Amino acid sequence: MGKGDHTSPTRAGARHGAPPSPPPAPRARPAGHTVTPPDKSTDPAVGTLLAAVLGLVMLADWSGEEWYRTAAGVLVLPLVALLSFDAAWPRRVFVIVAGALVAAAALTRDDWSAITGAGLGTAAFIAAFFTALATLRNASASSPSIQTCGRFLAAQPPGRRYAALTVGGQLFGMLLNYGALVLLGTLAEANAAREPDPEIRGHRIRRMLLAIQRGFVSTLAWSPLAFAMAISTTLVPGASWAAAVGPCLVSAAILAGTGWALDTIFKPRLSHPAPPRARPEGSWASLWPLVALLVILAVVVGGLHIATGIAATGVVMAVVPVLSLGWVGLQSIGSRPLARVAMRARDYAVRDLPGYRGEILLLMMAGFIGTLGSRLLGPLAAGTGLDLAALPGWQILLGLVWLIPLTGQLGMNPILSVSLVAPLLPPAAAMGVTPADVIVAITAGWALSGASSPYTATTLLIGALGKVGARTVGLRWNGAYTLVCGVLLSGWVVLRAVL
Repeated sequence: MGKGDHTSPTRAGARHGAPPSPPPAPRARPAGHTVTPPDKSTDPAVGTLLAAVLGLVMLADWSGEEWYRTAAGVLVLPLVALLSFDAAWPRRVFVIVAGALVAAAALTRDDWSAITGAGLGTAAFIAAFFTALATLRNASASSPSIQTCGRFLAAQPPGRRYAALTVGGQLFGMLLNYGALVLLGTLAEANAAREPDPEIRGHRIRRMLLAIQRGFVSTLAWSPLAFAMAISTTLVPGASWAAAVGPCLVSAAILAGTGWALDTIFKPRLSHPAPPRARPEGSWASLWPLVALLVILAVVVGGLHIATGIAATGVVMAVVPVLSLGWVGLQSIGSRPLARVAMRARDYAVRDLPGYRGEILLLMMAGFIGTLGSRLLGPLAAGTGLDLAALPGWQILLGLVWLIPLTGQLGMNPILSVSLVAPLLPPAAAMGVTPADVIVAITAGWALSGASSPYTATTLLIGALGKVGARTVGLRWNGAYTLVCGVLLSGWVVLRAVL
């Protein structure tokens, strides 16, 4: 077994296309350590290459010079070689498939080097975006306020616990990405374990975990820090986060509000009266550091995006690492903050990033395979006489909403399915819709896949914490939720398209 490979539920799921996520921590482990990578082996070469890719992709976005992006794509080759060296075979299969696609392109296409370069560019972007976002997760691991905030949300009384954890799933999800499920889920599990009544304990852990998961997936529909928004705005010509965020927030409200409504309407009934509950320790004021951080992040990212016209993903990759370093410095006030920041930055590059080696390899290859595969499928689809432009735009968008969660049931990573399908779509204008309409449809389908696919990190993590299978979470716990949300989101997408 390679040093970056494990046999935990999350790792098993990752080889089927799950997004990056650390495995659930044991209940006795302090919550502050649940968002750090599981593997701490030192690998300066991997960290250095990832940092270089991040720098080059940022330079390409901010300067407009495409040769920086080309250089980042070139660095992907040694990076993949290093990551593949001790990867598990299921992950190496993705590399083999990518190599086979390159060979097929070289044999059948005169422009094979150009389309291969496009695939390498996608892989470089994914690696850079992941590297930037993981800095925020790393900084949060040593923040006492994060643990205090999560513990307060998990201890809310039944009447407002679901809503509190849904909001917490959204806030923490923006900050920690999939690490939010681990942190809040572990706290929820510990809270439920203190309940002596087994009937109440079973209902409580299920409802708490679902609130966290559904709150988190609602952020996939709109957050500039989510891969769903980052990938889709990159693949859809003319799309931008600023233009799509308004309608995407409506999608997020549908996802979060439907979960709360279903939990309220179908609240489980106990066979005996519930005992009185103690007031939770702390207050809502414990949320202010988290809210303040997210407000600063939103204002800076949104302001720079609008002021400069640079893609939101490019702004995020520049702002998030700086904000993370500042956060680490604030945590170290009074104890040589500059030295502490330098030490954390070094450890992040040579120890923390290599701990995600399996996930990074998987995500990069999913983007590469999807991008190159779509270029190879384009002429074949045209040869069949299939003309998507002949279909009404609302039908194509409706298909996107359902296609992504359906392929998720087959084990396809949303990055792979979206990278494969999005380039085959007609231009938005040819469909009679706007690029923002396409983004709304893609991110809605991505969120539905996150709630229902047994192969995504969300269902695998929630299943591990709830001690049930991922298929139980995706299809039994979230089956009705996914169908209701799918119908409502379909109506929203169609309404925007026809109007």
